[in-house]
Amino acid sequence: MEEIKGPFTCSSMRFFFIMLVIQGNVIPEEAKSRAEINPEQFMNISEKILYWGYPSEEYNVLTEDGYYLSVNRIPAGKEKAIDPSSKSAILLMHGLVLEGSVWVANLPHQSLGFILADAGYDVWIGNNRGNFWSRRHKHLTIDQEEFWDFSFHEMGIYDLSAIVNFILEKTGQEKIYYVGHEQGSTIAFIGFSILPQLAEKIKIFFALGPVYTFYYSVSPIVQILLLPEATFKVIFGTKELCLLGPQIRKFLARECSSQFVDGICKKALSLVSGFNLKNLNESRSDVYVSMFPDYTSVKTGIHWSQSRKTGEFRYFDYGSKNKEIYNQTTPPFYSIEEVVVPIALWSGGHDWICQPKETAALLSRITSLIHYEELPDWTHWDFIWGIDAHQRMYREMLDLMEKYP
Repeated sequence: MEEIKGPFTCSSMRFFFIMLVIQGNVIPEEAKSRAEINPEQFMNISEKILYWGYPSEEYNVLTEDGYYLSVNRIPAGKEKAIDPSSKSAILLMHGLVLEGSVWVANLPHQSLGFILADAGYDVWIGNNRGNFWSRRHKHLTIDQEEFWDFSFHEMGIYDLSAIVNFILEKTGQEKIYYVGHEQGSTIAFIGFSILPQLAEKIKIFFALGPVYTFYYSVSPIVQILLLPEATFKVIFGTKELCLLGPQIRKFLARECSSQFVDGICKKALSLVSGFNLKNLNESRSDVYVSMFPDYTSVKTGIHWSQSRKTGEFRYFDYGSKNKEIYNQTTPPFYSIEEVVVPIALWSGGHDWICQPKETAALLSRITSLIHYEELPDWTHWDFIWGIDAHQRMYREMLDLMEKYP
């Protein structure tokens, strides 16, 4: 188990691994042999897109501070000719310890990336610095501590700007739509409030289960954010935040392919997000597990830890260095009120990660809201993997894009 950096720190993760090991030892070999492995669990994002018959392009986008970000594109619908006069481009950004595959993880009629492409939109899928697909820098290597000296703040300032500007340059368009799940929304609130020139390039900001501070979160995995910073660094180090190593993830994904285990995998995933079991495709459990949890920096975890403990949405707290960095003793607040981009927001009533109280606090600060809906039975995964997401949310998103072309 050398792949894991530090012990399991979350009861749900420990339960997940132990139960799968038990299952792997007790189910008959003939049952294992009948397991149907979804081939996508071993594919990169481009391969997943091509597997379902969609055109795929892949780019490396260089940020101002030297990170190379992997960005994928679905320029047209399934087996359709690429039309340069197609509808607007739309950027999809993943959440914390996730990666861009989440947008194409379900069947085509259930995955937002494919649904938007079939509706005629030019779909772009981003990957933040430090995740599995964005681990290169112009001058640094991932073994250097300097590579990991970033939090979600830099993602909002540098990653988002670089990707949006690249899309506009590539397509010749003046504005795009933006979709953020969880931390993908967080970085947008940061980027769009601090950089008005970036906000001007966005038609609508779709915030799906947006994370604000984690203050009210009841998810077991989020409770690691309550650890003292020194303890957090002892467990995870000072570079990459790795909850599960790649070999362990591959093992879990393989075990989740079994018809005897996929239900357990779905329940384990629900221990992170909240329970709405009927809305997760059990036969896709191995695909979900193959992409979660992904990787980020320890500094990102510490930044979220600061917000989780205080309930405040601030810049990174450097302690005694704040005066030198910010010219004040405490880190500044992020000014969500200054975001002028039209915002459409959805929340889940059973979302353990982003609780209704958190959403209410966030909504009180948004000044450009054009649509809000709480889906009472939804959890944190339903926004990206819910079986009924197309009927209950994606159609409304398409309607709003028609209304705000």
